[in-house]
Amino acid sequence: MSLDPTLKTLLQGVDLSVSSHQKRTVEEVRSRPLRELESFQIEQGDVPYHNMDDEENVLNESAQAREDRKSPAARFGSSGVGAVTLPAELQRAIASLINDSDKSQLHSDAKRLFLDEVGARSSWDAAYDVKYKSRKQSYRHATRDATAFASVILPLHYSAIYAVFHHLKHRLGRTWNVQRVIDWGAGTGSGLWAALNAFRGNLTSGEAGSLVSDSSITSYVGIDKRDGLVGIGKELLQRTGSGSLSVTWRKAFHESDRIDRADGQNTVALSAFMLSSLPSQLSKKRMVKDMWESGAHTIILVDFNTKAGFENVAEARQLLLDLGCKDLQDPRSQHFSFRGSHVVAPCPHDRPCPLYQPGESRLACGFSQRLQSPTFLRRTKHVKEGYEDIGYSYVVVQRGSRPDIVAEPVGRVGAVGKEAMEREARARTAMLRELKRADEHQHGAQSASGVDVETENQRLQVQSGTLPAGTNAAAPVSGQAHVVDVDAVYTATTASFPHGDENVPTNPTRAQISMTDLEEALRREAYRWPRLVFPPLKKSGHIIIDACTAEGKIMRLTIPKSQGKQPFYDARKSSWGDLFPHPPKNRPVERFQSAQSDNGNSPMRGDDIGKRAKGRDKHRKAEGRSYEAVDAKIREEKRKGSRKELATEKRPTPDLDTPY
Repeated sequence: MSLDPTLKTLLQGVDLSVSSHQKRTVEEVRSRPLRELESFQIEQGDVPYHNMDDEENVLNESAQAREDRKSPAARFGSSGVGAVTLPAELQRAIASLINDSDKSQLHSDAKRLFLDEVGARSSWDAAYDVKYKSRKQSYRHATRDATAFASVILPLHYSAIYAVFHHLKHRLGRTWNVQRVIDWGAGTGSGLWAALNAFRGNLTSGEAGSLVSDSSITSYVGIDKRDGLVGIGKELLQRTGSGSLSVTWRKAFHESDRIDRADGQNTVALSAFMLSSLPSQLSKKRMVKDMWESGAHTIILVDFNTKAGFENVAEARQLLLDLGCKDLQDPRSQHFSFRGSHVVAPCPHDRPCPLYQPGESRLACGFSQRLQSPTFLRRTKHVKEGYEDIGYSYVVVQRGSRPDIVAEPVGRVGAVGKEAMEREARARTAMLRELKRADEHQHGAQSASGVDVETENQRLQVQSGTLPAGTNAAAPVSGQAHVVDVDAVYTATTASFPHGDENVPTNPTRAQISMTDLEEALRREAYRWPRLVFPPLKKSGHIIIDACTAEGKIMRLTIPKSQGKQPFYDARKSSWGDLFPHPPKNRPVERFQSAQSDNGNSPMRGDDIGKRAKGRDKHRKAEGRSYEAVDAKIREEKRKGSRKELATEKRPTPDLDTPY
């Protein structure tokens, strides 16, 4: 068989390369560097991959190092929960519930209940406001609808409630221990699962037990009239096992569920996403009053981050504060150790909400929480995204008066501030060294001319008044007694700098305080720190923060670079919902909620609170009210002014001596 010469040459080259590759020894393979993703074999088999835990530790250390660059106060104010993950036991219970149901029917029910299709766009709604026409229809659809609720909405509600509990634990400290929860609008038990997971005890043993056994929650009362949701909640709890937890489900709050106020410090009254489902204002007020009269020390209300949901929370907040004022004036409550009420979060004050305008609120004070979507949620919705966000508005009210103000702020300097102080100390030391060299040079020149340096310096100081006459100064040693010890100055300056997580006071010479005392001081201070109610506007040279302040106003705080390395870094790393501890360099400006004038054409003050939504400036540009339009108008006026000045200069001046 005759082959083409070119093909024959190519095949011979392939044979040579294959044979040479087979002759390589293991030592030769080991001697050359391995390519990326190339497997390496030894006599025992494949070399195992490096320990993945080491990589996770490195990532955790780098994240912790980034957090340490913040000041301790900023770290305390920005402690977030991150993306919430559903507990494994609850995921297994919901997955088994879905496996026992018709999956195609479940998807159809989920779309019917929670999918809003507007034109070509569609979005999933987290509200549940189903009303059945008859008892027969309720009996037929209640269980199916509740199963769809548990597979689609329960994880989102759980993430928002868990975020609130997590923030409260951080703010109130380890001494706040919850043992009993009374839940209005319990539904399928999202508040129960969030409380069980949030208040898990510190596990001393190597192996963790069940979610119920590890939690400090011992009693739960769920109040809800929706039989379908309550039935699924009971089934989920039965699939996981309640253990020693006392769980009671009721359709209304009973007098027997009321506890004495003296014993209510470990009790939480919770209502999550229930206010929006109540039909009238009277029913909402009745529910809030029942929560106050339950005897619970802490009252938590959560609703959707919509204008209606925010107004519900703001009205409930004001009602609870009014009930606290009445409690102070009631002579029957004088023997109680906790009288009155105050807001723990998110408000840094007990005054009326500056964003609340009854029936006309244009802005909502709300926050967002991300959920790491479980597998059953993605499959039920037929979506690919691995996460979902839920917006919520909330308020936490406790009995008693607001804690006193801390006199002296602490924890305002972190690693960034420490580095800036060290650079300043090095620069000061370098300047002192230069002065020392100049002084030595001057001393040498005067010594060469025969002048007594020390005597001359004392004479000049006596003449200038800096040294009292008759002072007997120590004799110079090698002509350098009056020279500053530079190394001693640098050591004294940097000796009080922090190391690791220790606190750095604003004044470096002040004694350090323990971490426990620092955390307690920051906890008391945080009651008056401004809270970011909108995402910050981050510019290259300054950060703009719209925050709710202790004065009960929405203030615009501007943190420029010139204020200092640490405040600017903390402001740049701040996020929506954080507490910001640094006061601004310049005087803050009060902002007002967006409102229209009587004719509806021109805006009133406060039309630029918070970050603008996309496309908002396009509408303003058409009306000539955008920043670009204003800038163009100013430039045009300047050009016209310069033209008039140029025309005036070129105009010939008439000669008075020239006859007409």
